[in-house]
Formats: sequence, C-alpha cells, structure tokens
Amino acid sequence: MQSKNKSPMRAAERRWVTRLKLLPCSVCDEGGGEFAPSEAHEIRQGMWFTAVALCADCHRGPHNGIGRGIWRVKKMDELAALAVTVERLQLEIV
Repeated sequence: MQSKNKSPMRAAERRWVTRLKLLPCSVCDEGGGEFAPSEAHEIRQGMWFTAVALCADCHRGPHNGIGRGIWRVKKMDELAALAVTVERLQLEIV
C-alpha cells in the first residue's frame, strides 16, 4: 500500500524494483521470478535503490517479519540483507 506522504516512484526506480522482485528472498532464498515475486522492502521509506528483496513471510509474516524468526537464525539484519540483494543484482548484470 502506498503511503500518503510518499512520492510516486520514478521510472528508474520502477525498473530497479521490477528487477529486484525477480530475485529470491535475501534472507531465506525462497521465491523470486515471475510466479513468486519477492517484495521490495524499503529500509528507508521512498529510498527504492536501497530496497531489499524479501519473500512475504520474511517481510511481513506473523512469526518471521523483520527482526524475528529466520532473521535471527541467519544472524541477519537489514544491512546484511541489502548486501545480498546488491550482490545478486550485480551478478545479474554481468
């Protein structure tokens, strides 16, 4: 859902997020692709180029949302998940 205070995405941001959603979850490696797209988690609202690819459960699940569940098991935080996302996007370009 789009926040009232958030500016609409620019074309370059939309292209970035479209690529990001094709990646598997940066925490649990589930999903990705056209049929099970990942969700784009903004570390800071409106900063799409630092968004993280997450499956629905790791993003907003009742037991595994950010900071809980598998995040703790994998010893990850948002910065670690961002590093995984950026690495995967970089490998996709090469």
